[in-house]
Amino acid sequence: MMNFRIEYKYFDQLSLIELYHIWDIRDEVFLEEQKCTEKETDFKDLQCYHLMIWDKEILVAYARLLAPGLSYPEASIGRIACRMTYRGQKIGKLLLKKSLEFSEELFGNIPIKISAQAHLEKFYGNFGFQKISDIYLESGIEHIKMLRNPA
Repeated sequence: MMNFRIEYKYFDQLSLIELYHIWDIRDEVFLEEQKCTEKETDFKDLQCYHLMIWDKEILVAYARLLAPGLSYPEASIGRIACRMTYRGQKIGKLLLKKSLEFSEELFGNIPIKISAQAHLEKFYGNFGFQKISDIYLESGIEHIKMLRNPA
């Protein structure tokens, strides 16, 4: 695996350049690749921590960490994205591992709830998430709610 720089920042700590890169990766993955039909930005970003994995000056993977009460009573991880050109290098696993570590550091060892694309149930299951809902459509893509209880 390459030598990546991993960092997370609260919204108001982000530079304009970092914010631009975040919008770019989210546009690339969610709007262009996945053809999501809903607006990508929301005002939750203003109250989130943003986890970034960089390959030099390229933002290759991203997730946002949400405090309890922002989306669900539990903490949450969302907008999980990895550039297509970097897939197959286990960056998704690194991203989720670091998301869980930083979420625990920020919010404590508490449950984490996510809205996961249904085809990724096994991937998230490998990190302790369990399916807790039927399939539903979100942005035209099948999703499920999943919950990870503290170890």
